[in-house]
Order: sequence, then C-alpha cells, then structure tokens
Amino acid sequence: MHNLNLFFLVSINLFFLFFFVSSVYEGEKRASLISPVFILVNTFFWLLLTKFNDIKLIYYINYLVIGFFILFGIISLIKYFPEKKEENFEKIEQFDERDHMFSRNNLQFYPHLMEKYYKIRPENKQIDEKIHKLPELGEEGARYYDPYYSEIANTGFKVLDRTTFLVNGEISSGKKNPEPEKISEIIKFMAKYHGAVDIGITELKKYHYYSHHGRRAENWGEKIEQKHRYAIVIIVEMNYEMIKNAPTLPVILESSKQYVEAAKIAHIIAEYIRGFGYEARSHVDGNYEVIAAPLAADAGLGEIGRMGLFIHPYYGPRVRISVITTNLKLITTKKERNYHIEEFCKICKKCAHNCPTKAITSGDKPLKRGFHHWSIKQETCYAFWKKTGTDCAFCIRACPYTKKNTLLHKLVRFYVSLNPINQKIALFFDDIFYGKNYKIKKKNPEIPH
Repeated sequence: MHNLNLFFLVSINLFFLFFFVSSVYEGEKRASLISPVFILVNTFFWLLLTKFNDIKLIYYINYLVIGFFILFGIISLIKYFPEKKEENFEKIEQFDERDHMFSRNNLQFYPHLMEKYYKIRPENKQIDEKIHKLPELGEEGARYYDPYYSEIANTGFKVLDRTTFLVNGEISSGKKNPEPEKISEIIKFMAKYHGAVDIGITELKKYHYYSHHGRRAENWGEKIEQKHRYAIVIIVEMNYEMIKNAPTLPVILESSKQYVEAAKIAHIIAEYIRGFGYEARSHVDGNYEVIAAPLAADAGLGEIGRMGLFIHPYYGPRVRISVITTNLKLITTKKERNYHIEEFCKICKKCAHNCPTKAITSGDKPLKRGFHHWSIKQETCYAFWKKTGTDCAFCIRACPYTKKNTLLHKLVRFYVSLNPINQKIALFFDDIFYGKNYKIKKKNPEIPH
C-alpha cells in the first residue's frame, strides 16, 4: 500500500509540476499560482493516508481512493460519444450577404443601395440607423482608438481593398493536366511555406455560397452562381498574446495582419493554379463569394463552435480563413477523426457567459435556414465592435481552445476528444486554473514590439 501511495503521490505531483512549468512558459499567472497549491495538497493527502494506514477506516479509505484513481484512469481512455444526428444540408437556405452586418453597415455610404435594401428588409432599418451613428472601426471616438496604432489596422484593410483585382486573374492559354495527387500536395506545401498553419480541400456545395453579393457596391445585389467544384481552405493563426488582450486595440491589429496574410497565400495559390490553365478565384476578407467557416469544417479542419466561428483543434477560434475555388481536379482532405469540439461547446458556454453584449446563446442549436446551428446576434455584437473600435474577440479570448498549442494543451485536447466525462473534468479544471469570468480592460495595454 505504501508503494502504491508513493506511486500516486509522485505521478500526480509530476503532472502538476509539468502544468506549473507550462503555465509559467505561457505567462498564465493564475495557473502558475494555483498549480503549486495542488502539489502541496496532493502531497499532504497521500502522506496522511500513508501515516495513518494502520487505522482500519483509513486503510479502507486508502483502498477506495486508489480504486477510484484506477477506475478513473480506465474510463478516461475509453473513446465514446453518442452518434450525432445527420442533417440534410441539401435543404439549407443560402445566406444572403446583403444581410451580413458588415454589408448593412456599408449601406450608409451608398444611399441608393440603402433605399433598395430597406425595401426588402424594412425590419432592419431602425437598428441599422443606430449602428450607423457609431464611429467606424479604427476611427476617433471609439473606446480603444489610438491615432497611431489604429491606423496600422486601417492601412492593412485599405491595402486588402485595393487588391480586389487579384481575386481573379488571367488564365494561361496552354492547359496542362497535372496529377490530382501531386498538385494537391504541392498546393498544401505552398500554403504552409507561405505561412498557413493548416490547409484543407473539399468539394463545393450550394450552401457554401452566399446567395447574393452584398459587401461591395459594384456588384451589390447580384446573384452568386456556383462556377467551381473544389475549395481550398487556408488557415492562418492569430498571435495568442495579442488576442489575450481582447477586446482592446491589439485585437484589431492582429486581425488585420492575419487577414492580409491569409489573402496573400490565397492570391499566390490562385495565380499558381491559373498557370496550369484553370480558372481560380481567391476569396478574402471583404471579397468572399463563399462562407469560410462551413468550408473549413467540411474540409475536416475543425468544427463550428457556439460562437458561430470555426474552431481549429489546435488553434481554436484564434484563426483567420481565406479560400480558393477552382475546377482543377484535386484530392479532398478527409475528416480523419472527430474532434468533438461541438460536444465541448455544449457544456462549456464560456463565450456566451463572457460576451459583453450577450450576443451568444447559451442554449441548444436552434433551427435556422433549414438546419440546426449556432449563430450570434450580429447587431448587438457589431454595435459593440464600433463602440470599442476593434473587432472585440472577447469570445475568442474566453474559449478554452484558444490557448497556445503547447504539449500540455495538445494532451488536454486529445483527452477531451475521447468522451463526455473527460470533457466535463477538463472544463472543471479549466475553470479552476484559468477562471470562468474574464475582465474587460479599461484602456489599451502597451503594444508589444
């Protein structure tokens, strides 16, 4: 019995020591302070059991505790989740980009389009007029505005806007017939070589497309036709230290930077494909014809979370996405394993709990547009964006999947992918070590150089 007690004492302490070292490395103050407390409590507990083991009651309690830990270890390794009901995605009603909050906010600059839109959506006029009166992102008057740093983000978005001509390009006259396996591997290499952290390929479905253009004035209201068969999905990571400061200024700086990076990769790959004689279109911030999140999920790169955002298994919602569509024959990426992120979102609710505007539901996935899915109240969310002058990301900050992709969190993500009991245990300890409530900073932090 003494040897078993010593084994559990040392094993558990080694884990919390590993946790402590990892937390210090990540700069997680709360976790760094709490983990040594667990080491002390664990040491005291097992030494106490050992010291008074000659007492019959303690002896039996000792056996029960060891039995519990062994049973707990066995259950933790069992892989089981109830089967999910498959939805009929063919019946999904396409989303109209004109109804997107970005598109609706742009209407204030185009009175003729505003008149057209509110004829078909009169119910949105009153709330939109209130939002129009707020300062634009990165403009003076917002809570976290800075005359120097805010302009960095604005410049990134302006450059993106001026590269519209790159989404389409001249197709090489000499059509080649590359091997699908080879060209798919080369495209994956290109994406990661230019900065992507992940890439997937999937066949396009009707529901991946917006029904109508709505973001840009030159094609506003035009119906979007599906021209291509394949979508290449590019994932870039947003810096954890910047996102940890949400919803302050570093968020929009990082968001702008990674939208530019994602666009760069998409434009390069699209141009590469055109060189083989095939049409290719890059879909980037401010110029999408497709909806990036469901494409990323269908490409096997992750799942859609409670906040309505795509969640990557290693980088969480702390990502930006660009897409290339083409008819070049490619090999699709398979969903090799179920990450069970949605199941974790059902019990977690940290994004909903911490959302400053309560734009995220804490309930089950409602039925909208013909399928069950989570989505946010985009009006209240976007109004908060404009008040702060950033794209908030407070829900991203609160998400447990947002944490750095260190060995510790890789192990935890694997652990929660096994069964619902593991998920509840992981969430319990996440609340203890990282907290459940996050505070919004009153002013901008010092921007890291």
